[in-house]
Amino acid sequence: MQDIDLITGEVVDLAVKLHTRIGPGLLESVYETLLYKQLCERGYIVERQKLVAFEFDGIIFRDGLRVDLLIDERVIVEVKSVEKLTPLHSKQVLTYLRLLELPVGLLLNFGAGYMREGLRRIVNRYQPSPSSPLRINQRNTTTDQSSVNAISPGEPDSALPASPA
Repeated sequence: MQDIDLITGEVVDLAVKLHTRIGPGLLESVYETLLYKQLCERGYIVERQKLVAFEFDGIIFRDGLRVDLLIDERVIVEVKSVEKLTPLHSKQVLTYLRLLELPVGLLLNFGAGYMREGLRRIVNRYQPSPSSPLRINQRNTTTDQSSVNAISPGEPDSALPASPA
């Protein structure tokens, strides 16, 4: 089983290359389909548009949420193609992570001029492995502050990245 940081690193690499090749402005489904194909070709088990059931306060929601891509049952990828990400997009991924009890998700906005502007790595109680290649800009190596705008449970909304004007 591959390390989560290696999986997310490869997804980001594929997304950047895909965005560079095809550019922004297409429907989310185009980018999702192409990313799905490339991940499958690399041997990942990828579920696309996966309906997920969950329980909350004793109530079971059979089709409570739909994950764009679920990679190796460990990493969520939410694909967007909008002019600008909002704090709600990051909160959506964090909610999915909490309900599915997963540690890491990626929010990829192919509508941005450059993929680095549309990339968010969201974490939920994640402890990176000691050999994690993602040590850039981390303030505390015992908890994942993430190299790209992570949100930790319990952080106030002000912890979200500010939208550029």
